[in-house]
Amino acid sequence: MIIRNVRILGGELVDIRVADGEIAEIGTGLEGPETVDGGGAIALPGLVDLHTHLREPGREDAETVQTGTQSAARGGYTAVHAMANTSPVADTAGVVEQVWRLGREFAHCDVHPVGAVTVGLEGKQLAELGAMADSAARVRVFSDDGKCVDDAVLMRRALEYVKAFDGVIAQHAQEPRLTAGAQMNEGVISGRLGLTGWPAVAEEAIIARDCLLAAHVGSRLHICHVSTAGSVEIIRWAKSKGWNVTCEVTPHHLLLTDDLVEDSPVGAYNPIYKVNPPLRTRADVEALRAALADGTIDIVATDHAPHPVEDKETEWSAAAMGMVGLETALSVVQEAMVETGLLDWAGVAQRMSVVPARIGRLGGQGQPLEVGAPANITLYDPSARTEVDPSAFASKSRNTPYEGMTLPGRVVATFLRGRATVLEGKLV
Repeated sequence: MIIRNVRILGGELVDIRVADGEIAEIGTGLEGPETVDGGGAIALPGLVDLHTHLREPGREDAETVQTGTQSAARGGYTAVHAMANTSPVADTAGVVEQVWRLGREFAHCDVHPVGAVTVGLEGKQLAELGAMADSAARVRVFSDDGKCVDDAVLMRRALEYVKAFDGVIAQHAQEPRLTAGAQMNEGVISGRLGLTGWPAVAEEAIIARDCLLAAHVGSRLHICHVSTAGSVEIIRWAKSKGWNVTCEVTPHHLLLTDDLVEDSPVGAYNPIYKVNPPLRTRADVEALRAALADGTIDIVATDHAPHPVEDKETEWSAAAMGMVGLETALSVVQEAMVETGLLDWAGVAQRMSVVPARIGRLGGQGQPLEVGAPANITLYDPSARTEVDPSAFASKSRNTPYEGMTLPGRVVATFLRGRATVLEGKLV
């Protein structure tokens, strides 16, 4: 197959020949029996998400591996990491293998299960980390995401344990005693609205502690969904020491701010803006953007968190936290980072494909688009302008904060090892 008229990382127009799941040739005027015209689209290595909630098993009313991977393919992703807070929790080799096999069966993108750090996400005893690592799923990322491993001794043991197989602990940084009953970012707006505040220090204190622990035991630490300027400074300091710490930011924390809870196109107290960690201030957003640009923040991860209508369309205090994000992520990153001049397309590829694959230890993903590499390719038209319509999502859930917004760009096609999963923006 020949993929014609594409610009690798925004460069000159070329054609790409794909054969046996790999890139066989890159040039101009290539001929073949089957062609796909990219129409001048940017070619990126297939996107990799280190933080996706697929909800299966247990919450198939919100999402399944099939619908979640379809949503991922529509967003340009060729691999996702499925978080462990399912029902039952992915804390054994049996459950992670179930999720992995579902991913292989539906194959809209690769699915790599994330194993729980503690049994049942309860923070009391370590889960079967070694068994999950040795399973068919070959788990290398472990997280209690949705909950923090707040016990320092248990966190130290987890960091020590995963060293044996080059694993990484991905921490949801939230000191639970500082966030009891918290509803939104602590500040002037939370006070005015009468909602219990979620202080920045609740995130920053855990990050500081865990960076010190990771350095002490010489292990890999990854911080999920960084959201405050203070967190950025702590991570920047840890990296200056040479410690093995990485972190992520979500698209919504790069674009949205806490004032939307009070004043938005859909009115005040709309739970569509309720997320964990909460939306922060404009100053925090600016700090996150700068940190992603300079490499202090390593990657963008969606934290795609689907919920059924009844869990979001209710009063604020009772509503579930989370937003779907796979199908809008690249557009939001273009809006926040590319159109502001903070990143070029090579930088986007690094932060949404190359580095997340490296952190997750995915050998066949995140490779540069060159001869001999797996043909995991995303074609993206940055000149398009699209009004977000959640009814058109492949995801089973519709809880997006971008409904009705016009965002830049459109995923034209996605190829998984040379097989088209999306063409002309539609699932294949």
